[in-house]
Amino acid sequence: MSTKGPISQFIEKHYLHFNAAALVDAAKGYEAQLNSGAKMLVSLAGAMSTAELGKSFAEMIRQDKVQIISCTGANLEEDIMNLVAHSHYKRVPNYRDLTPEDEWDLLEKGLNRVTDTCIPEEEAFRRLQEHIVKIWKDAEANGERFLPHEYMYKMLLSGVLEEYYEIDLKDSWMYAAAEKNLPIVCPGWKIVLWGIYLQATFLKEN
Repeated sequence: MSTKGPISQFIEKHYLHFNAAALVDAAKGYEAQLNSGAKMLVSLAGAMSTAELGKSFAEMIRQDKVQIISCTGANLEEDIMNLVAHSHYKRVPNYRDLTPEDEWDLLEKGLNRVTDTCIPEEEAFRRLQEHIVKIWKDAEANGERFLPHEYMYKMLLSGVLEEYYEIDLKDSWMYAAAEKNLPIVCPGWKIVLWGIYLQATFLKEN
């Protein structure tokens, strides 16, 4: 790793013990995996998209350092929400001290809290709603079925969201994945926002 860039050189020099050393081992293992011609699956848990993982992960995808992704449904949708509503997000650094009344106040304002960051419902959800519903209904009308990420890819690549972009497109890992048409394994889709909304829409109309 010493012949690599400044970050690699820094961690090799300073990350010598404990979990820090494990990070170096993992990085070398990742590099060896790719250099051997093998494929790499990256697994994303938690709210990494809301934490703006795309700033680094999208470039990894563009450089073919990732061939398949396994992630929560929240990570799929929250990367796109960040793309179209970033300036409306609200940070709550004192989230550990919030009272039930404080939490209710955030909810009443349409702010859905993920640890210390609130996702704005109106801007993030409503800007996507009509477009994703149209893709769902078009697929149903044509007798087509797609995986959750494939619906998202269709929406991103169609260009219908361009007027809402609030971050540099290169920082969206979902857009980078859509361009590469990477396969994504997404368990538990029906319990995240868009999965619940799809079920509710179906039940309401039927």
